[in-house]
Amino acid sequence: MATRRLILLGSTGSIGVNTVEVLQHLRSEGVVFEVIGLAAGSNAALLTEQARALGVHEVAIVDPDAARSLPTSMHVRTGPEAALRLVEDLARPGDLLVAAMVGFAGLASAIRAIELGCDIALANKETLVAAGDLVMSRVAARGVQLFPIDSEHSALAQCIRSGRVQELERVVITASGGPFRTWSAERTAAATPAEALRHPTWQMGRKITIDSATLMNKALELIEAHWLFGLPAERIEAIVHPQSLVHGFAEFRDGSVIAQLSPPDMKLPIQMALTWPDRHAGLARRLDWSTLRQLDFEPVDHARFPALRLAHEVIRRGGSAGATLNAANEVAVHAFLAGQIPFGRIAQVVQEALAELPDRPIQSLADAERADHEARLFASSRTDTIART
Repeated sequence: MATRRLILLGSTGSIGVNTVEVLQHLRSEGVVFEVIGLAAGSNAALLTEQARALGVHEVAIVDPDAARSLPTSMHVRTGPEAALRLVEDLARPGDLLVAAMVGFAGLASAIRAIELGCDIALANKETLVAAGDLVMSRVAARGVQLFPIDSEHSALAQCIRSGRVQELERVVITASGGPFRTWSAERTAAATPAEALRHPTWQMGRKITIDSATLMNKALELIEAHWLFGLPAERIEAIVHPQSLVHGFAEFRDGSVIAQLSPPDMKLPIQMALTWPDRHAGLARRLDWSTLRQLDFEPVDHARFPALRLAHEVIRRGGSAGATLNAANEVAVHAFLAGQIPFGRIAQVVQEALAELPDRPIQSLADAERADHEARLFASSRTDTIART
């Protein structure tokens, strides 16, 4: 495999840290990427460490105060659009961009990288949820590729390779069920932030951990799967699988079902995205068949976890519905973590935003930003009202 240029956005987050580790491992296997740029939020110490380890001199950091502690030998961009400027300065056709920035903020950089001819290793859910039509039209126009980093979408991509796309009937992604899988509806609705942050399987950031507790992360993944694999809502499902060993299924028209299994370790989907379609010796933990006793599956309780129903609604509606769901959820999760609204009201705020705000086409980044802004204003108003009652 020839050396390939790579830009890593969100390098100091959990996906970014794992990506750096995978890159260093691949180098020992003779698979070398030339990392030309790193972007972070505020962790200047870790960004400095990563840049030195990878030989990177071009960086971006959102926090201007944190930027002051970066070495003077680095070419630094700061501010809210620092990552976008990094992409515009460095990216060229054939590069690989790892999009691991959290939230809506990663959308502009990913779209610009696509326009500049970069392939995208995508960990940022919001890119497709908020602007899937826009992103996929740009991908088609530029002839670039999207490689999913989510464990579920990586699993589906691997399973789908077992047949031809026209033979595919449906796909199913799995959910651990989060920390409240066995709780009553009343107890779940009153859960505290500390309880919601105790995920039984994965170690993740605060926002995505809350999304896992509400199953909103699965809602986002269903919408992603719609755009990645071109499937309608009725052919994309989710099922609860507490062991988190099976990450996805692909069912073909002859009745065959192909599953992908591996221990919960993000290094595997990251490496698959970086080296697709090739497989190399990896860092990820291996499945210990000697200890495997059972695999449990159960349907999602849609009454307690309405997020998946909202995802199917978003897929059917299209347009700005995805941006509305994503933005309203971010605001509601922030309000819950701040103690302003109870856990049970997170999905309700999202549902109200979808019911009240109009659907508009997303044909430009400005369209996506407008939908995002309107949904945040609406959700902020609702969370403020709830906090006062």
